[in-house]
Amino acid sequence: MNTELVKGFNDYTGQEALKREKIKEILIKNFKLYGFEPAETPIIEFEEFVRGENQQDEAISDIFKLQDKGKRNLALRYELTFQLKRIAQNKKLPYKRYQIGPVFRDEPVSASRFRQFNQCDIDTIGSNVNDEAEILVIAKKILDELGINATVYFNNRKLLNEILEKEGIKQKADVIREIDKIGKIEEKEINASLKKYKAEKILKIIKNKESFFEKYNSYSEIKELKKACKDYGVKIEFQPYLARGLSYYNGTIFEIKTKEMKETICGGGSYLINGINSTGFGFGLERLSQLAKIEIKDKRVVVISINEDKKAISAAEELRKNDIPCIIQYGKISKALDYANSLKIPYAIFVGKKELSKGKIKIRDMKSGKEQLLTVTQLIKKLKI
Repeated sequence: MNTELVKGFNDYTGQEALKREKIKEILIKNFKLYGFEPAETPIIEFEEFVRGENQQDEAISDIFKLQDKGKRNLALRYELTFQLKRIAQNKKLPYKRYQIGPVFRDEPVSASRFRQFNQCDIDTIGSNVNDEAEILVIAKKILDELGINATVYFNNRKLLNEILEKEGIKQKADVIREIDKIGKIEEKEINASLKKYKAEKILKIIKNKESFFEKYNSYSEIKELKKACKDYGVKIEFQPYLARGLSYYNGTIFEIKTKEMKETICGGGSYLINGINSTGFGFGLERLSQLAKIEIKDKRVVVISINEDKKAISAAEELRKNDIPCIIQYGKISKALDYANSLKIPYAIFVGKKELSKGKIKIRDMKSGKEQLLTVTQLIKKLKI
């Protein structure tokens, strides 16, 4: 039996799993602080629903297709947004939901691009400019808490469409897909592609300074969003050539980048769900985990019974009542300590006749080797700091 991982899929255990769990806790905490509620949706959907109306998008071409025993054409979800078409129906607006879960894409693999990854989304169905600002603020606050130095770049599809309209460009969607490649491939390649659509002049236009764009009617939305974010004390940077390839965006679009990674950390924007204006973004948990600079406070202890099983269980249960995770080990002390070291458990608690005769138990710092005799109450106080 071949137990090797399929390329593009990963196992996460130990410290890496703990780090990912901590990141999810930070995400959920911030999502809830702004009034977003959780949602869960199936990983498998009908292929027709997964494909939706965005047949030309590159992400759609990368979906994993499958059939069930009834020969129905199914697919693994490639993102979480399309499922809002179903779950947002008949919800009181604005409907604010967050969701964290795996998505799948049958695409080339790299150091920070996988075939299964966890998407961490928030979306506001029934959004306005203040909701857009709020979503950008949440993203920036999360990154700050994770110790990731990043910049929020934004643009507006209405502005891009207005520019293309004024320049007489007819194949707008195709041109926007080419513009989205800026910074990803050589500009001469982009220029060559734009020539096919008689749109090569667009490159020069969208490289202008911000003041140049004030003459366009749609720039008013750029100005409005900047002001709304400023009210929150968050700076965002206008990038007129930011396009984002997905065809469903109809207004504000944004990406968050860091110098520590070539790929985008987070992307999103405004779009229609069931004809209602909505805004959302998605973090990739794997990329956040690569970049996050957070301390994992491991409070786990191994409680070692030295022929005092009942007392060891009692001590462990008292610790657990105070939210201190415990593993009880019985038998040989050396074996128990070896087990604790293998799991990088920071503390060992010894429950034996000698310690109990003094009304105390012994704690050992596994890193320094320092030991103390403490009462259970003192021990709880020490571990909860």
